[in-house]
Amino acid sequence: MKIAILTNECPPNIYGGAGVHVGHLMGELRMAEDGAHEVQVLCFGSQNEQLPGLKIQGIEPGRLFRLKDPGFDKVADALARDILMAGTLDRADVIHCHTWYTHFAGCLLKQLLRAPLVLTTHSLEPHRPWKEEQLGPAYKVSGWLEETAYRNADGVIAVSGAMKKDVQELYGVPPEKIRVIYNGIDTSVYTPRGDRTVLHKYGIDPEKPFLLFVGRITRQKGIIHLVRAIRHLIPGAQAVLCAGAPDTPEIGWEMETEVEKARRETANPIIWIPGFLPKEEITSLYALASMLVCPSIYEPFGLINVEAMACETPVVGSAVGGIPEIIVEGETGFLVPFEPLGENNPEPRDPEKFSKDLADAINRLLSEPALVREMGAKGRTRAEEVFSWKSIAQQTLEFYKELAER
Repeated sequence: MKIAILTNECPPNIYGGAGVHVGHLMGELRMAEDGAHEVQVLCFGSQNEQLPGLKIQGIEPGRLFRLKDPGFDKVADALARDILMAGTLDRADVIHCHTWYTHFAGCLLKQLLRAPLVLTTHSLEPHRPWKEEQLGPAYKVSGWLEETAYRNADGVIAVSGAMKKDVQELYGVPPEKIRVIYNGIDTSVYTPRGDRTVLHKYGIDPEKPFLLFVGRITRQKGIIHLVRAIRHLIPGAQAVLCAGAPDTPEIGWEMETEVEKARRETANPIIWIPGFLPKEEITSLYALASMLVCPSIYEPFGLINVEAMACETPVVGSAVGGIPEIIVEGETGFLVPFEPLGENNPEPRDPEKFSKDLADAINRLLSEPALVREMGAKGRTRAEEVFSWKSIAQQTLEFYKELAER
């Protein structure tokens, strides 16, 4: 098959789970055992790489036009790149889009090439109302682009059962068009072997247990609720927050304020590492942590949970989205109950209770080192058996073939 993958993020330009997903998927598809497939990736950026069975081409339109409202620049840039993508691709047996940024291109190419359009649901715009802080009125445009694509798609890959339900309810996609295929990881990269020099580099005491957070500073990831939970932790623990790239200056300032407040209210050290760390350092922190904490208020899948489990580290995660499909409650970690404020507002109904419940689950693991080891071992086994990229790529190929034959 000739497979066209359209994406904003593509290695080395990665800032979220969609980019990680695309990087692994394109590699596995070109090496699939069932035949020699030709994979062409069109992405936002300057990439230009040619490998056997794989071509990666970045799309850079430059400043084609200027809108009166600068808040529309991000959407205008995406649309310009999408038009160039549609003019770049001349043949495909299947078109596979990742995130709303490329949905316009996917809809155009579906008509131009008469090829089936596949979308992967990494997230859904109506469930991320905080994006309006970033995009302003353009948030309505991104939502419209997303809805239009889902209503025109021939097939949808949901990264969790929860996302399948959301796609059906929000956009009326028939269940027979949706296939649940989880995200995956490379278990040869994410292993229990941690380099302890990383602890010294970032001022983490190797003699004290620590909880770990990894993610962007955004409403979605729930980082503020975790910071507020730190004052409830038992003595002797450390909180390591690998948190950077705030969505807006406002949430960046809020994060700074809450961290300073938490430091005044607890004797437990809070080590805040801003920005993104190299993969080998993050992997070491996963392996050496007592637990990963994933306090997301919206999480279509939650890839970091699988990464930590592969490193034999238990996970404390909020019971939202795809997280309950990753963590086995009481076996590979703990799920923290979560009640949203409303159908279209995913913020917690009782923020103080949510923070306290996070702290209770964290404290249980801090108090039981044997349980940490037991859950860690079970998490590694689950990561190997359920979330390998080879299996995920094969499931994706089977879905492509099914759509191409219709």
